[in-house]
Amino acid sequence: MTVETAQVGTTSTPSTLHVPDDCRAVSEVLARVGDKWTVLVVSTLGDGPRRFNELRRALGSISQRMLTLTLRGLERDGLVTRTAFATIPPRVDYALTELGRSLLVPVSALALWAQAHQARIAQARRRFDDAAARASHRAPPARAMRTA
Repeated sequence: MTVETAQVGTTSTPSTLHVPDDCRAVSEVLARVGDKWTVLVVSTLGDGPRRFNELRRALGSISQRMLTLTLRGLERDGLVTRTAFATIPPRVDYALTELGRSLLVPVSALALWAQAHQARIAQARRRFDDAAARASHRAPPARAMRTA
């Protein structure tokens, strides 16, 4: 249930729906799906199954270790399947599960939002950093207190 607030277009959830155990569960899921590499891996696998090195090349700057950890986490959470083929050399494919495919819509929406607002966020960061720098130049130097 959402409630319209005084600010147009802003909605809030009534506090009666706030349950600490739910927050913990949501935090755990968001830690997985909000991770930079998870978003990129899920997006890449949205085009279809990929081998490990295909994924690594598609993602560019990811290390082998980070890709391995990300894929293991996604597999553990039921978002990705790992299929090993008994060939020489061994072949392993990674693909999104049905649950993983359901993540494509919100991940894509988040990516589109980030792209659309990138300039505004960069501008806000510059304003904040400039104000912080001006404030630190105006502040008198901290003096150490001497104790007798």
